[in-house]
This record gives sequence, C-alpha cells and structure tokens, in this order.
Amino acid sequence: MPTCHIDHITIVSPSLAAGGELVHELLGVQPQQGGEHPRMGTHNLLLSLGEAMFLEVIAINPASPGPARPRWFELDRLPSDSKPLLACWVARTESIQASLAVASEQLGPPEPMSRGALEWLISIPTDGSLPLGGTAPALIQWQTDKHPAARMQDRGCRLVKLELLHPQPRRLGALIDSLHFAESSSTLLSIVEASAPGLVAYIETPLGLRTIGAPAPSIERARPGRP
Repeated sequence: MPTCHIDHITIVSPSLAAGGELVHELLGVQPQQGGEHPRMGTHNLLLSLGEAMFLEVIAINPASPGPARPRWFELDRLPSDSKPLLACWVARTESIQASLAVASEQLGPPEPMSRGALEWLISIPTDGSLPLGGTAPALIQWQTDKHPAARMQDRGCRLVKLELLHPQPRRLGALIDSLHFAESSSTLLSIVEASAPGLVAYIETPLGLRTIGAPAPSIERARPGRP
C-alpha cells in the first residue's frame, strides 16, 4: 500500500501578481517564478516549504490558449475581481493508481501534466471541481528523480500545520485514513468541523509564525478520522 505525504498547498488567484502580493503580505517573502502548464493554460509562482514541500500560486495564463477541458482547481469559476484564496492541497504518492483505488472519495482520474522539463500525474475531476470543497487532496505522482522543491530557493519557510475545515469531519477523516499518510505528514494535519469547507496553513517564516487561509467559524476541533 503506497504512503502519501503532503506535497504542496495551492493558492488560486485571478493573476500571479495578486497571488504573489498576498504571499508577500502574509508571509513576508516573495515567491519565485515557476512556469507554464500547457495542458491547462495556467502558470504559477512557487515558494519552498522544505526539501519536499512547497506553496504554489496558480492563475490562468492570459497568453496561453484555453484548454479543451475545464481547468483544474476550479480556475474557470474564479471571478476576475476575486481575492487570492488558499483553495486546495496536494498529496504525493508513489503510485497514484493504487492510492486512488483505496481512497474513500472520488478524487478524479490521473492526468499527465508538465511544466518545462517536469512531468507528473495528478488527479483532476473531469469537471475541474475541488472534491470536498478543496479539503480533499489532489493526488500527485512525480516522474522525476528529485522533488521540485529541492531546486527552489530556500526562504526559510516551513509548514507547521494544515487545518482542514469541513461540515462533515468524519467523512473527511475517513478519506485521510484511507490514503495512509506518513506520520511526518499526518502530524501536520488537523480536521476541524466547520460550517463550510476551508483551509488554514500555519507557516513558520523568518518573521515568525504566520497563517494563510480564511477559516470558517469552527464548531469542534478534531484529530483526523476521530472527530
């Protein structure tokens, strides 16, 4: 049975500039340029959160032709005047097919993707939606010898906790349990019963502990799978 790890957290934004400004405002550091995703007509900025973890800002690339299918991360539904939002997270697996087979929720089929020389498989619902309102992870299997974060500039930022807010914590907890997260990742995850889905990332920065995300009013805090 493959083991999953937190791979990256994703901020969706109407533009890269707006997303980069949010990261700088909240974390005090500037993300670096990433690249383009030809199949999705998107591009990104990146911030290392360690050797095998990062933060991504993603937006529609106005210079790229639109894809023949809905874009990932619900970007097609994002209003042009909206604020950047921590919308979802991605979990790394050694076998995306095996992890999808045991997942207690439908996370979408694995799709081949690329950015420059990087290639990977990632689960994307055919309608581009975010399962469980973005609290369910997309699954990714990198097809590279070295994790992309190892090539990023280290700005001294580290993820210390990722809160998953959802009205059905037992359902979300069952999904997390079914994906068999490594202890190093499961200790960073916290499920919070809330009135609406949401994410809050707690990140240690050179300026101290900072947060990204807009939590809904919490009802009860819970450990994964044990609300």
